[in-house]
Amino acid sequence: MKFMKLGTRPDTFFTTETARSISSDVPTDLKIQVDECLYYLHKFPLLSKCLRLQALWAEGSDEETIQLTDFPGGTEAFEICAKFCYGITVTISALNIVPARCAAGFLGMTDGADRSNLAGKLDAFLNSCILHRWKDTLVTIQQTRQFTPLSEELGLTGRCIDALASMIINHCCKTENPSKSRDSWADDLSELGIDLYWRVILAVKSGGVVPARSIGKALRVYTHKWLPNVENLESTDSDSESSLKEITMKKRLLLEKIVTLLPAEKGAVSCGFLLRLLKAGNMLNVSASCKMELARRAGVQLDEANTNDLLIPSLSYDKDTIYDVDIVMTILEEFLLQWQSPRTSPPRERLICERRRSRSAENVEFELHENSRRSSSASHGSKIRVAKLIDGYLQEIARDSNLPLEKFVGLAEAVPEFARIDHDDLYRALDIYLKTHPNLDKHARKKICRILDCKKLSMEACMHAAQNEMLPLRMVVQVLFFEQARSATSNSQVTNLSNDINALLAKSNSISDLKRQDSKKSESTLRMKLEEEEEISDSESDDVFMPRRGLMRSTSSRFKAAFCVIPAKPKKMIGKLWSVNRSISERH
Repeated sequence: MKFMKLGTRPDTFFTTETARSISSDVPTDLKIQVDECLYYLHKFPLLSKCLRLQALWAEGSDEETIQLTDFPGGTEAFEICAKFCYGITVTISALNIVPARCAAGFLGMTDGADRSNLAGKLDAFLNSCILHRWKDTLVTIQQTRQFTPLSEELGLTGRCIDALASMIINHCCKTENPSKSRDSWADDLSELGIDLYWRVILAVKSGGVVPARSIGKALRVYTHKWLPNVENLESTDSDSESSLKEITMKKRLLLEKIVTLLPAEKGAVSCGFLLRLLKAGNMLNVSASCKMELARRAGVQLDEANTNDLLIPSLSYDKDTIYDVDIVMTILEEFLLQWQSPRTSPPRERLICERRRSRSAENVEFELHENSRRSSSASHGSKIRVAKLIDGYLQEIARDSNLPLEKFVGLAEAVPEFARIDHDDLYRALDIYLKTHPNLDKHARKKICRILDCKKLSMEACMHAAQNEMLPLRMVVQVLFFEQARSATSNSQVTNLSNDINALLAKSNSISDLKRQDSKKSESTLRMKLEEEEEISDSESDDVFMPRRGLMRSTSSRFKAAFCVIPAKPKKMIGKLWSVNRSISERH
């Protein structure tokens, strides 16, 4: 740490019972009260260098004590100024330059009072030495927090901020790959308070040199230091409720300032980090605009998240759900919105009209086409990953007994149909929801089953669905039909069913909760269930679970009504299905 010595005389200040004075042959003629300490000093050396003392002494009488209330730096800073006036040796370093400079400014020890005064010497040492050293600058800027108004007025804080930003930028310029290097400056800056830190990062960003990823790393380090466990905030060892509110308010302001510092570039911070900030924001009840900004940024990178990242607690008093499903819906909408923007590649017509083109122009067109193709492929892969992510999230929130059906279905339907390669994970979520909400009526069960596409269920999922007592009977019939049709397509013959399909058909009657003794009893039980299902009014517009085109409802037979979702042509196939099943049972 650099230091500077001023003055050559030895220190002759001493303390009596009630005051501080200086050893001298000349009697003292000036009394100054600083805080609770009284000083007996001399007029000439002090008044000649301190404009404020000159004014205060002129206003009072010779015997009157000059009161210096709210003196910056207290008695230690005052003695540095007093000793400088007497020529006594004082040592200046990063540890005391801020209080000394503030005291000199308070007393008016400028060149206007006397040449080579203390304020000028301190400024010269600060600019030429301290602000060129990283550690000294950090120590100095930390000192300015105790003298905020005066240090701002004197420009101490601003000079320290500019110096730190300049050193960070120079470091990044000298580093070959600054985004991958270990940024020790991020650890050092994390010791600053949020106000100073915010200003330093803004100065760094304004330089336009430091990569966005490096700034993102610094923000992550700072957040982990000052917002480590927001979830445990309520269990803090606070003495009172008021102190807890004060802590919450400080952390809320800190989080909102961090959000304003996030780089605009995609990938500067991870999606997991953004979602952790959003969780903390919910806990701290940050502003709606702050939440929306985090949701927007997280939505752009949603394909990088995992299921645990999306489990954002809902602490709103008007919501009974465990997790905040609405904010996840907003994040998903932001993700889908980015792929709806218009193409940035030039119109094809303009490229065709250019008859005479150089070879380089043709290469540019080829690169544009390749970039467009890669972008389309990347977007499709991202949507598939997000669909898998949302299905996993649905499985988690389905365990919430207070989750409304509309929110569950709305989030499931928000995922594009083509993004789901299969519906196994979606079926698991549906199954969990039905088991968690056993009191759902038939209409609600039908509504939730509409989100499933039986053609996208695997064999294992079909086997489970055929035995699932919570599913509506028509859903089970659809599962059986589509699995039978898939098997028929693969084997070219309807009667050549695999053993797995036969087992599926044999177990489908378990939905009646009765153990059949033979195939006739099984068929009669299934018919009874189908007749119960047909009691629903034909006027219900949502009687079918999946979109039907060209399907006809027959009311002449209760048994045929159960197959209203099956197209007319494959009804012969389903008839063979029952006959094969019956013949297999009779053989055994």
